[in-house]
Amino acid sequence: MASESWEIDFGHSSVTFSVRHMVVAKVRGQFTKWSGKLSLDTENLSASSVEVSIDVASIDTRDAQRDGHLKSPDFFDIEKFPTIDFKSSGVEGKADDLKIKGQLTIHGVTKDVVLAAEYGGRAKDPWGNEKAGFHAHTKVDRRDFGLQWNQVLEAGGVLVGESVEIVIDLEAKKIA
Repeated sequence: MASESWEIDFGHSSVTFSVRHMVVAKVRGQFTKWSGKLSLDTENLSASSVEVSIDVASIDTRDAQRDGHLKSPDFFDIEKFPTIDFKSSGVEGKADDLKIKGQLTIHGVTKDVVLAAEYGGRAKDPWGNEKAGFHAHTKVDRRDFGLQWNQVLEAGGVLVGESVEIVIDLEAKKIA
């Protein structure tokens, strides 16, 4: 089977993240606006590819003041760097243990990353649409992407952790 084009079903997909706050807890957030394309070969997953562009202004941590700070030059600087982009360069492994290699660009800095992923399979929905699903995750050090702002706490440690966990749940619909 050759690669097929799929569109991302944004109503059933998400890009979320978490980062330590004050050393003791994690803050979670999501991006609510993003776009992408998927070329999928379910018989040979290594022939598949994905590209995603995230609208950083759509960041939502359920705290408007924090979201405003994250959009500012202290962090993402959305005026200069309005998107986060990922473009795969290779897929390896089996359906339940995939490694999706690619370039992640945040804050104008591009780094190679590997997403640990799982292909959930494909099925027809009640309306006859062919669907496929993936779950992927990775960790990045935000400082590697120029996101340096922090504040030392009086009791020790820092306000914002360096390690950011990224989780992607993706459902796609085959383009007829």
